[in-house]
Amino acid sequence: MKILCTETYEQELKNILKPMAELNFEDTKRFKTYLDTIIINIPTKVSKYKKSIYFYDENVKDIEYENFTIIFYNDEFNKNYVILSIKEK
Repeated sequence: MKILCTETYEQELKNILKPMAELNFEDTKRFKTYLDTIIINIPTKVSKYKKSIYFYDENVKDIEYENFTIIFYNDEFNKNYVILSIKEK
């Protein structure tokens, strides 16, 4: 299975990381590295994540990390995981 990211997610992530990096670059690197680890591990832990509060689709799930919620879609037909968005709680 592939993990894909939408342009929306990429832009939202940039908007989160830029001000963080201006305050503390090392903390931002750790945040991004751990976030990448969470995303890479989605295929093995998909059943662990709860249904999204933002969507009514059972295949859309939320991952909570620090003050953020990562929203992804489990596309079973195409065998992909699509990272839709990252929202501040």
